[in-house]
Amino acid sequence: MTSKPHCLFCQIVAGEVPAEIVASNDHAVAFVDRSPKAPTHILVIPRRHAANAAETAAQGGTDAIITLADEAAREVGLDHGYRLVTNTGADGGQVVFHTHYHLLGGRQLRWPPG
Repeated sequence: MTSKPHCLFCQIVAGEVPAEIVASNDHAVAFVDRSPKAPTHILVIPRRHAANAAETAAQGGTDAIITLADEAAREVGLDHGYRLVTNTGADGGQVVFHTHYHLLGGRQLRWPPG
């Protein structure tokens, strides 16, 4: 697995930084966001470092992330629906430059999100 030593999410994957893991598979990890924006807010990340979703897709890792996101949603009881979103680049709201999807739920989510 490719990782970057100073990447927070790579450190979580390596077990160097603690996280509340909800689900995992050979390609991705889902854990509770420490700064939730909804009653349920889980981050789903690839084990292999990539800066954004386009890079992860080029590496062939998107299917495993989305599959794990759905498993995590069921695990935490989001039976009535959820939102799965990723931000790309600073203008898109990305803060940690390791691909991550926000799994949001636990309340009625409105559109547009803002």
